[in-house]
Amino acid sequence: MSGKHQSIEALKGNEFATEALSYNGCKARAAPPNDQETPNEQASEKSVIHLGEAPDGGLTAWLVIVASGHFTRAGLSNAWGVFQAYYEENLLRHTSPSTIAWIGSTQYALMYLPAILTGRLFDLGYFKIPCFACSCVIVACTFLIAECTQYWQFFLVQGLVFGMCSGIIVGPALVVVSHWFHKKRGLALALASVGASCGSTVFPIAAQNLIPLIGFKWTVRVFGFVLIATLGMSNALLKRRLPPVNVRGGIFNFKVFRNTPYSIFCISGIMVFLGLYTELTYISVSAVAIGVSKDFSFYILAIANAASTVGRLTSGLMADKVGALNTMAAFTAAAGIFTFAWPFAKNETQLIIVSSIYGFSTGGYISLFPAVAVSMGEIEDAGRRVGMFMSLAAFGALAGPPISGTISTASGGFVQAGYYAGSIIMCAVALLLLVRHLHLERLREKC
Repeated sequence: MSGKHQSIEALKGNEFATEALSYNGCKARAAPPNDQETPNEQASEKSVIHLGEAPDGGLTAWLVIVASGHFTRAGLSNAWGVFQAYYEENLLRHTSPSTIAWIGSTQYALMYLPAILTGRLFDLGYFKIPCFACSCVIVACTFLIAECTQYWQFFLVQGLVFGMCSGIIVGPALVVVSHWFHKKRGLALALASVGASCGSTVFPIAAQNLIPLIGFKWTVRVFGFVLIATLGMSNALLKRRLPPVNVRGGIFNFKVFRNTPYSIFCISGIMVFLGLYTELTYISVSAVAIGVSKDFSFYILAIANAASTVGRLTSGLMADKVGALNTMAAFTAAAGIFTFAWPFAKNETQLIIVSSIYGFSTGGYISLFPAVAVSMGEIEDAGRRVGMFMSLAAFGALAGPPISGTISTASGGFVQAGYYAGSIIMCAVALLLLVRHLHLERLREKC
């Protein structure tokens, strides 16, 4: 028996199992008979030992989903439109909308940018301490937002520090879900991402009702107390299943870009985020511009985020049936179409319809991109691979809303901004279809 098979057989009966994952995340074929394995193969092939097959359920696995959902809720990223509208009308009314948008776009970007580091640290086993430390900083920043009065203060606290700490948490919290789910990975990641859309639905509604009663400062402090509870629960429940693995390549593994589909997928991610957050950022402002009351404009954003919750669940169920990339491309195309339609909504009813369908469709992309990135390699390197994608996509999230704000200011409306954002999203859809063509057999169905 070869040395490889001896090492695996010796672990039977313990907590380790013998199955490895192939390149696309499916089970690898059985090893060839001993007499077919050459000495050179024995010497050069490094065996990777996995804990048994992902359970795809059980109390611990579902608690990880709950914990991951709370972590993704912490960013408040999709609720930025509420702050954008309030700052434009009150605290920062002498600052241009595109300048204010840099706070939100920086927060969006930093939700993804640190993933290149945190993904690698996650693979190496550094997970719980960074998450706990950043949870404490997030809570502190939330209370500090209430004390800010000048633009640079909001940018520093809410844009830079809050965004950076949220990004350090979010990436590993999503990747760890893949440790516990394989056949139901699409649904599991969708459920984990529901926390973000739930939070971004609740917070705008809470802000609309609490600000007139207790003021902006105490409203933000209430958000801080909510995060204490949710982040505390997440730190207690979230845990990995597979042991740390020191995979070759360092923090940024350039060799992964030899995989052409993965490279194109990363480019598509940058393009998607150049346009995806435009409507979420400016929909409350555009609602006021067409005559919707300021009180109800906050609910437009909540409606979009509530629809995103349904979209995330639906796309997760579909992904496990027809494939994550197939589902993602369809949902993203719908998001692009309704980004075009958004500026042409001329009354409250039309805006509700557009925002609902848009929110539903964006949920598919946000919930499924980790599943696609995970499936493009082996599980022990999943943290770094997802992290690299998220870090590259962050550049799109950083530049997108300010570019749209500049376009809307120059054109005196949101039509041209809608054309810009919708067009770039549709270009990204074309790239996703190209990835599907190049990588079809590895990403269709349940693989």
